[in-house]
Amino acid sequence: MRPALRVVIAGTHSGVGKTTIATALMASLHRRGLTVQGFKVGPDFIDPTFHRVATGRSGRNLDGWMLPRERNLALFGRAVNGADAAVIEGVMGLFDGESATSLSGSTAEMARWLDAPVVLVVDGAAMAGSAAALVRGFESFDLELKVAGVLFNRVSGPGHYAYLRDAVAAHCRTAPLGYLPPNPAVQIPERHLGLKLAEEVMPEERLRALTGWIESHVNIDQLLELGSSSSLPRGAMDESGFDVRPVRPPRLGLARDRAFCFYYQDNLDLLGALGAELVEFSPITDAHLPDGVNGLYLGGGYPELHASALAANQSMRAEVSAFAQSGAPIYAECGGFMYLTEEIVDTEGRAHPMVGVFPTRSRLQSRLAALGYVEVEGVAQNGWLGPGERARGHEYRYSYIDEMPVPVERVYRGCSKGGRRIEGYRAWATVASYVHLHFLSCPQFAARFVAECAGHGQFLGVDTEGI
Repeated sequence: MRPALRVVIAGTHSGVGKTTIATALMASLHRRGLTVQGFKVGPDFIDPTFHRVATGRSGRNLDGWMLPRERNLALFGRAVNGADAAVIEGVMGLFDGESATSLSGSTAEMARWLDAPVVLVVDGAAMAGSAAALVRGFESFDLELKVAGVLFNRVSGPGHYAYLRDAVAAHCRTAPLGYLPPNPAVQIPERHLGLKLAEEVMPEERLRALTGWIESHVNIDQLLELGSSSSLPRGAMDESGFDVRPVRPPRLGLARDRAFCFYYQDNLDLLGALGAELVEFSPITDAHLPDGVNGLYLGGGYPELHASALAANQSMRAEVSAFAQSGAPIYAECGGFMYLTEEIVDTEGRAHPMVGVFPTRSRLQSRLAALGYVEVEGVAQNGWLGPGERARGHEYRYSYIDEMPVPVERVYRGCSKGGRRIEGYRAWATVASYVHLHFLSCPQFAARFVAECAGHGQFLGVDTEGI
C-alpha cells in the first residue's frame, strides 16, 4: 500500500517552528485514522522522537549529503510501505544545505527527489504585506520545486492573518493554508543540543493541545489535497533488502536510556538485516550487561547530563571495561565515546569516572565545540573501514577530549571544513569516535562490525563483588 499523501514541511530558516508544526500535523492525521510515516531531512536524532510519539511509527532520516539519491529513495520506499501519509520535516531553511552554493543535503533537494509539494512555514510576527515578497522569493528561487502552500506561525490573530493571506493571494501562486497563534501549551522546551526528547516533554495532554492548535487554525483538508499524489518517484518502489551478506547471528548489546538515545533507525535496521540480534540495556540503571552478548553499540546522547549516575554504576563500568579488554567488539560514537574515556569533566571542573578504555578525558564546555558534516577515510588494515574506504556522518557536540596518546591506534581520519582533524580510535576491538556515522554511507563498515561480533564468543561477565 502506497501513501496517498506526501508533503514536505519546510521553513524559511531555523527556529521558525517546523518541528512543532510537523508533529502537530502528524498527530492530527493520525487522529483521523491515517497511518502516518514521519521523516526528518538531515542529521537529526531528536526530531524523529516527536514523529514517533505523534504517529506510533519510528521516525526516519533522509539525507542527500550522507546518502545518494537512489539510497534515499529506497529507504523512503521501504519506510512508507503500509502508510497512508508521509510527512517530511525539513532541515534549517528550505535551501540551506551542506554549503552556501549547493543544495546538497537541503530540504529543497529532498523535495525534488521525492517529487513532493512543499508547505513553507513563515514566521508571521511583525509582518504584513512584506510576506508576499518573502513567499514569492521562495517559490521562484527554484522553478523545479513545488512550493504549494504556506503556513504562518506566531500570528497574533485572525485580523493579522488576513493581511498576510491577502498579500500572498494577490502576488503569489502559493496557497495560504492558515496560521498558528502563539500558544505556551504547545511550546517544546530546549537544551544545549536542541529540543528535549519527546519522551521527556510530550505527554498526552501536550499532544492533544498540538492537534487542537493546528486543527483550529489550519485548513487540513486543503493541505491534504495539495499533498495528494498517486505515484512515487522512480526508485522509491525498490523494497529489496540491503546489499550486504548476512553473517552468523550475534547478540549485540545496544545502550539505550536517557544518556544514550541518538541512533538512526536505518543503522539499527541494517544491523538487523546483517543478522544481529539487538538487545537493549541501560548503562545508567542496569547492574550488568545482557547475558550472552557478543558485541556492544554505544550511541550518542547526553552522558554529560547523567555523568553522576553513570559514574555511580560501578558494576556496569567494570563489565564494559572487562568486555573491551576481552577483545569483544564495541562501537561507540560521540556520547558513547565519552563514556569510554577515563573521565567526563563537566563545565564546573568536576570529574566523573567513566569506563577508561581510552586513556584520555572528555571535557564539557559551555559553547559548541563542533557542528557539521564529516567524511572519514579508513587508514588501518584491521579497521571496519578499510584503507581508502570512506563513510559519511556528522558531529554535533559541546565537548572535546584531551590529546589522545600516540600509541592508541587511529583507524580512520578526516578533516572538517573548519580544518579540525577528525579521528577514529581503536583499543583492543573497540572503535570509537566523535562522528555519528550513517552506516548506509558505507555498509561494509557495519558488515565487518557484525562479522567481528559473530566471531567472538559469548561474554560471561566479570566478578564485581567488592566494587
